[in-house]
Amino acid sequence: MTEILIRNADTIITMDDIRTELSGADIRVRDGVIVEIGTGLTSDGDIHDAQGCVITPGLVNTHHHLYQTLTRAVPGGQDALLFGWLQTLYPIWSRFGPEEMFISAQVGLAELALSGCTLSSDHLYLYPNGARLDDTIAAAQEVGLRFHPTRGSMSIGESDGGLPPDSLVEKEAAILEDSIRVIDAFHDDRDGAMVRVGLAPCSPFSVSRDLMRDAALLARDKGVMLHTHLAENDEDIAYSLEKFGCRPGQYAEDLGWTGDDVWHAHCVKLDGQEIDLFARSKTGVAHCPCSNCRLGSGIAPVRQMRDAGVPVGLGVDGSASNDAGNLILEARQSMLLQRVANGADAMSAREALEIATRGGADVLNRNDCGRLAVGKRADIAVWDVSGVESAGSWDPAALLLAGPTRVKHLFVEGRQVVKDGQMATVDLPKVIERQNQLALALQA
Repeated sequence: MTEILIRNADTIITMDDIRTELSGADIRVRDGVIVEIGTGLTSDGDIHDAQGCVITPGLVNTHHHLYQTLTRAVPGGQDALLFGWLQTLYPIWSRFGPEEMFISAQVGLAELALSGCTLSSDHLYLYPNGARLDDTIAAAQEVGLRFHPTRGSMSIGESDGGLPPDSLVEKEAAILEDSIRVIDAFHDDRDGAMVRVGLAPCSPFSVSRDLMRDAALLARDKGVMLHTHLAENDEDIAYSLEKFGCRPGQYAEDLGWTGDDVWHAHCVKLDGQEIDLFARSKTGVAHCPCSNCRLGSGIAPVRQMRDAGVPVGLGVDGSASNDAGNLILEARQSMLLQRVANGADAMSAREALEIATRGGADVLNRNDCGRLAVGKRADIAVWDVSGVESAGSWDPAALLLAGPTRVKHLFVEGRQVVKDGQMATVDLPKVIERQNQLALALQA
């Protein structure tokens, strides 16, 4: 039995069912599970003092492309819309191999951890030169984050009217075969699972209708979730209307891609009928505000989605379209954009924090995470509010208004991943050095 006690927190924002907030309180953890929250708690285990700190649930990232941390700020792609951006980067990504996938995932996951993230999904849809989903799973196991990778895919290359080069697409039979392999090898559906696997054909413009339908059937047979990009920008809508004769929401519904076991990335251009469809079916959305800004895609109708009852979580998206993987800043950006679109009272700091924690966990069907309550997993972010960012703040719990933007301590399943603002699980400077070497090699 291992036990820890995090004590004397200025504020604990639990995000429990009644959104309890406590002052001067403690959290006791045993074997990765929260066993007690209150004041004056004691423990024979390791003691962590949280005086001057705010504690939140660990943040949850519902959409990422971890491999893209090797291609930040690539010239030629910095000022392009989605389709042009992809066509600039596909040839670079085609030169990746297993080490590039592993190291870029380590860097991306460490960056997330330092921003308070304890659970991340990942959408890996290309597998050049022997790369496999296994490479990113191994990286997550070393970093220590809870992980929900998805076996993505592309099957329609340029010669067949798709967007990706033919060298990056796979045969659909091989995609389905490998999907079965990774589910059987890695998926864990138990409470507290450190790895769950989903299926994620990349997008309507890079796979066939048959693969979308077959992936949905396979996922439901295996009991795993489904993920893809949908309605990301005006180009995406135009493609759907031209190729399929319908909007993306209708396309998704026709192929079995709605339900509480499905979440779609972006959804910037959903209309009212599609929002209603997602609300009725409890289809989730991964909102990626910084990437949507960077690519000029627009502002997703998150206020309307939330009001209708659509499950919404946050995603940083890939670092080739965001250039950063800081989830607490993503939450702030989501709040600001909804205020730009709908007025200053459109979204509070606490609602944005809820989307970043409990909201994302619910999208990933992880009600064991994303909230601090007895019986839930001990995924805990500790934020030091005694520094310059919060100096003078009347509401230190409003982290998204004043900061900080880097976590002091981070615990995943009760294990410390970040200690005093530094990674505790991997030698991050050494990983960064190798990342930069690989990036220079790609440039050359």
